[in-house]
Amino acid sequence: VQLVESGGGLVQAGGSLRLSCAASGFSFETYTIGWFRQAPGKEREAVSCQTPSDESPYCAVSVKGRFTMSSDRAKNTVYLQMNSLRAEDTAIYYCAADPLPLFLSSQLHEFDYWGQGTQVTVSS
Repeated sequence: VQLVESGGGLVQAGGSLRLSCAASGFSFETYTIGWFRQAPGKEREAVSCQTPSDESPYCAVSVKGRFTMSSDRAKNTVYLQMNSLRAEDTAIYYCAADPLPLFLSSQLHEFDYWGQGTQVTVSS
């Protein structure tokens, strides 16, 4: 299993970024792929919002309505579109994969496979 994130960088507050996660080595159709972030001194947070009104535990309240996941099956790639970025969105962003349908759960579960992360810095 290999997950490679890209698309991070420096952006001004209010701006947008789209992160990409290129997946290989497993069945893109059956695995759950999600996005997470971790800021210095803070716990890892799930930001895997599948819709703007996602109420699942995998979509943090702080990003709901601003972050949305999408995928391109032909490219085995999952995206995270981040809009209206804030300074507090500064973090390392990771994509992760798991063979179980974790998004169907009402609780957070640990994913088995992780990418190396990409830094997102939002200047205020």
